[in-house]
Amino acid sequence: MALQAGKLLSSIQSPGDLKTLSQEELQILCEELRQFIIDAVSLNPGHFGASLGVVELTVALHKVFDTPRDQLIWDVGHQAYAHKILTGRRDLFHTNRHYGGISGFPRMDESPYDAFGTGHASTSVSAALGMAVASGLKGDDRHHIAVIGDGSMTGGLAFEGLNHAGVSNANLLVILNDNGISIDNGVGALKEYLTEITTSRTYNRLKDDIWRLLGNAGSVGPGARRSIQKLENAIKSLLFRQSNFFESLGFRYFGPVDGHDVGYLQRILGDLKHIKGPKLLHVVTVKGKGYPFAEKDQTRFHAPGFFDKKTGKIQVPEKNTGHPPKYQRVFGETILELAEKNSRIVGITPAMPTGCSLNIMMGAMPGRTFDVGIAEQHAVTFSAGLAVQGMIPFCNVYSSFFQRAYDQVIHDVALQNLPVVFCLDRAGLVGEDGATHHGMFDLSSLRCIPNLVIAAPMNEEELRNMMYTAQLNPVSPYVIRYPRGEGVMREWKTPFRKIETGRGRRLKNGSDIAVVSAGHVGNMALKACSMFEEQSGFSVSCYDLRFLKPMDESLLHEVFSGHQAVITVEDNALAGGMGSALLEFMADHHYRIFVKRLGIPDYFPGHGTIPELHRECGFDPDAVIRALEDAAAQLKLNLLQNKKQKTGLYVGNHRQ
Repeated sequence: MALQAGKLLSSIQSPGDLKTLSQEELQILCEELRQFIIDAVSLNPGHFGASLGVVELTVALHKVFDTPRDQLIWDVGHQAYAHKILTGRRDLFHTNRHYGGISGFPRMDESPYDAFGTGHASTSVSAALGMAVASGLKGDDRHHIAVIGDGSMTGGLAFEGLNHAGVSNANLLVILNDNGISIDNGVGALKEYLTEITTSRTYNRLKDDIWRLLGNAGSVGPGARRSIQKLENAIKSLLFRQSNFFESLGFRYFGPVDGHDVGYLQRILGDLKHIKGPKLLHVVTVKGKGYPFAEKDQTRFHAPGFFDKKTGKIQVPEKNTGHPPKYQRVFGETILELAEKNSRIVGITPAMPTGCSLNIMMGAMPGRTFDVGIAEQHAVTFSAGLAVQGMIPFCNVYSSFFQRAYDQVIHDVALQNLPVVFCLDRAGLVGEDGATHHGMFDLSSLRCIPNLVIAAPMNEEELRNMMYTAQLNPVSPYVIRYPRGEGVMREWKTPFRKIETGRGRRLKNGSDIAVVSAGHVGNMALKACSMFEEQSGFSVSCYDLRFLKPMDESLLHEVFSGHQAVITVEDNALAGGMGSALLEFMADHHYRIFVKRLGIPDYFPGHGTIPELHRECGFDPDAVIRALEDAAAQLKLNLLQNKKQKTGLYVGNHRQ
């Protein structure tokens, strides 16, 4: 249902409507905008705290700059809800993250105000610099603004962009939204540096005096401005015993300033419009600002799900209701259990300890768990270094984020055959986060890399046992991929059992058609096989490959020699995935047989519930049954042709 906006917000159809608002009206608009986001996300789950924290900044940016001509990029996009509401999508906001609705992240194909698609962190500076350089080459004087959080600033790509931008003459403004947290609390030396800047009372008192002097721009000439800037730089160096980090990279640094004073932000941004070259404005905000429950528990209210906006109570399933646990929880409890028995085990994650449940081990063993910030490349090579010294690193990365460390996986881990255990969370289609977060490429991209073991558990017990197996006398990299959300077993915490590497299993015996899958999607495939067999009269086998690398060749010979048709089901891109691997096996061993592959087609699926996306991509239970029907029809046709021809030309399942 449509949401009810406040009187002033209801009148805003585009950022142009902000231009005539008074300071008092801007403040009212901020209050209405914040309440609209609270109302919307409490009823329709999405990212929450980050967008509340940038309400004033969003209003000031669209008030001062001429968007979309001036190009505004929101790093990651968690903080872009206010931006979307002000740029013509208010009346569609109730569809946010729904199948067929607007995306939870900026998308260039959704609105001209979304200057660049941002679903992964740390990209905004590089993208904005590229746009700014292009504008300069074309003689275009538009502005380019990148809004990046302090969490995203920990990513290596952000530093690469800053390093390049600082020596350019590009008309670029980087706004550092400093709230001390990404999803979990910020980590690293940069966090300490920003904290030092923002908490130094002496520096900030002197800085405010300088800003007041700079505010009299009409009475201060260029020479005086340069002198004032030199004075401010000298004060910074004196107080911190070092030059300002951003200015050492070639940026003009301004701040820190209060990110919740919309009038002050408007004045500063107006001044910065007239300063050429690369600039950085350091804005201090509070994640969850204006909603006390979100301010108090910023991690839980990053993306809280359904919640009561009056009480702040987040709706979570009651304990002991019989629901299976989430795979993430199984990982978190299992790694702690293993680490208590094996002192060589350490845990690593790039800024997702709560999301992947490594926070369970982190709470019990803080010295053996490492949140390295939004730095997937570093996480992988750091893990490689730990492995060189005899540790057993469990590096937990979301599948879609793991793409960012592909070079490190090949050169730093696989090439040196180092025993790093990679746990790829959120493999497959992830749901409402959409295209930027689907873990749909890991099987295709990893199976070509030598030395890797690639495993996919069908249930929670298998995840537990694969983790156990991976740390037993490890000799090579071991990848375990598993999906977002609940598994299928309530009683999963069984005694540890070693799983033979490269060994699959037959789940159901049959003789006509074989269905082959790997991982959690096999639960759906098994049910579809049983349903089809009951209604069709055909005999159907079901196999869980378990390992994409090494593959169980003896099992595959059984599949291709004992059946007349094969259907593969996977929650990965069809191009280069498990189905492709089986076709390669079939060709290499000269089998000729009907094969139908089900999985993610050659495009980027959008957002929606996981069942909706499975249906769209064509590998939901109904699609598996349709594929079985097609295979059965083909077998009947082959049988009819063989009877007519009586020549034996149809070779069925026999090798030539």
